[in-house]
Amino acid sequence: MPEPSYALDVAIPSDVQYIEGIVAQVAAHCADRQFPQHLLSLNVPVALTEALANAILRGNAQDRGKVVRVRALINDVELVIEVADEGTGFDLDACTLDPTLADRLEEEDGRGLFLMRRLADRVEQFVDGGNVVRITVRRA
Repeated sequence: MPEPSYALDVAIPSDVQYIEGIVAQVAAHCADRQFPQHLLSLNVPVALTEALANAILRGNAQDRGKVVRVRALINDVELVIEVADEGTGFDLDACTLDPTLADRLEEEDGRGLFLMRRLADRVEQFVDGGNVVRITVRRA
């Protein structure tokens, strides 16, 4: 990965009120690096919002005593975001369900991972002192 022109490393409480601010901050720095508009208006905000919501609601079960750590590196080529929670982790492939299948159309849950994987170039999950989801969005 080329040298980042912007780096973010913050910890937020497990409260959904923090999502919008983090998403806006990351999107603004992608705009400064002249990322294409479709990435700024859809891909980055939706993928990051879903990752943060999952970390807060599922990984940390909205426990305000737990934190979600957000790391972002942005350069002229790509954005790499890591969202880490204090949960036990999950199986990314097993938990990514296709909401377009007939038996899933009425389900309210299970769309976040599907969206992240459709909107990002790469989505990875691993355990590193907590559950971590890494999202990569290439500029071009």
